[in-house]
Order: sequence, then C-alpha cells, then structure tokens
Amino acid sequence: MFELDASIPAAKQCPICGQTGDRKFRKNHIWIRDCANCSHRFAELELGIDEVGQIYDGQYFQGDGLGYLDYLAEASLLRKKGQCYGKLLEGYCWPGTALDVGAAAGFILHGLMNYDWQSRGIEPNARIGRLGREKLRLNITPDTLETFPKSECYDLVMMIQVLSHFYDLEAALEVADRVTRPGGLWLIETWNRSSWTARLCGKRWRAYQPPTTQNWFSPCSLREIAEAYDFEEVGQGNATRWVSAPYLRSLLRYHGGFWSYPLEKLLAIIPNSWTMSWPVTDRFWAIYQKAENLD
Repeated sequence: MFELDASIPAAKQCPICGQTGDRKFRKNHIWIRDCANCSHRFAELELGIDEVGQIYDGQYFQGDGLGYLDYLAEASLLRKKGQCYGKLLEGYCWPGTALDVGAAAGFILHGLMNYDWQSRGIEPNARIGRLGREKLRLNITPDTLETFPKSECYDLVMMIQVLSHFYDLEAALEVADRVTRPGGLWLIETWNRSSWTARLCGKRWRAYQPPTTQNWFSPCSLREIAEAYDFEEVGQGNATRWVSAPYLRSLLRYHGGFWSYPLEKLLAIIPNSWTMSWPVTDRFWAIYQKAENLD
C-alpha cells in the first residue's frame, strides 16, 4: 500500500473555489474537508506527479483494498461498460474522436470503439497502459490529464471513475476544457456523495479512500463545476457497476467491521464467476456539452 510521505503538504483550500475548508473527519490518517463556500468535499492532501506514480502502481490494479482485486479478470465487465456508454452516446451525438482519461489497459475504450469512435487513452501507470497497446492495439500513452498537451482537440473527453483521483483538479478540468471542441462533450462517471449508501455509511463509505481518491461530488455540485467551464448538462443518471464475488470478499476483508467475517463466509459459497450489481445510487454518470460559440 502507498505510504504517505510526511513531507507532503496538506491542502487546506478548496480546489474548486480556493476558499478554506472545514475539517469533517479523518480517513487513512488524512483529513477530509468540506468547503465553507461551495460545499465541495476534498482531502487535505497536496500530491505531485511523483506520488501519483506510486499510488497507481501494480498493487492498485491487483490486490485487496484501494483499487482492483484483479483488473484483468474484469476485462469483460469493463468492455461491456464501454459498450453501454457507446450506446448511450448515440442519443447525444455522432461518433467522432474521443480521449479516454485514466484508460488503464483500455477495456472501456475498446468497448466504446465498437460504436465507431476513433479513440486514444492516457494512463499514468505505464505498465498497465503498455498492456493495452500490445494486447488490444490501442493508442494509450503514459500521461495524466494535468500534464496532457493542450494542442489536441476531441469531440468527447471521457472521464470514467477518474474525477475523484485528479491530484490537481483545477488543472485537469482546465485541460479537459481546452481539448474539447466547441459543441463537444464530457462524459463523466463518478461516486455520488449524496447517495443513500454514502449517507448510511458515513466515513466508512467505500469512496472515501485517500490518497487514491481526493475529491467527492454530487450530481448538483458537479453540474455547477461544469457550468463554470461553460458546459451544459444534457444528460444524467445512475451508473450501474457489475462486480464479482471475489471483489466483494476483498472489500469485506479490507474494510473490516463486525459483520465482515460472517458475510465473507456467506459469500465463500458463491462461485467466483458470480456477479452482482453495485447499488445503483452509489455512482452517477453525466454528459455535459461545451458551448458552441465562445468569445
């Protein structure tokens, strides 16, 4: 697991509006704050590109806890997600060029390309991105959105479960704005901090996992952020995620708690091939369209 360097400075200002945030609770020895001005929730943490490389190493994609139990074993589920979003986008635009941010090995990207999108991906973990290039023949380069060249333009910027991971949220969104053509779209999927599961679990909610996650949104707060960049929300809904029995057992082992042991024993009788849907309110998707004419 990534060990936080004590020399890393704590971010006390909101990454959205720059105002001071109030401490709410601690998770993984890191304070989580709510902005006193815009109510954005963020981690009291200020990372750089070097720390990002450490966080999203091989263990994030294969191991109990903060990331995937076995990313490669979820290939078919992730490819299906890409196909679902390809189908969804048919109601909003024609296929064009797409940038997949945080593409990993490109399984979601691969599914999207079944709907005639010309796509490329960026991924901070060079090893997992190389797998997508070599096995799926995808155009995936080792990069983060914060440092991505602003000279390219796309009809779609896809940010599936990456918005909460940006180490510099303002810089990332500014680049996302610059590389989106007028009239182009952002497709975002992220955790819903206003969901009933988030309210029920409190600080034990699955999405509160700094340093891997650093920002948390509601549909309302994300809409306001997009509007600040002259993007209008044109679609929004609950995002379904299918997870495997081994993944659920991994979550129980990692999070602990009184009911973890008996529930893990109960899940032990379920075949590893079995999948179930994550609570549908726990994540949401949204599509935002950039204004056509910008002065």
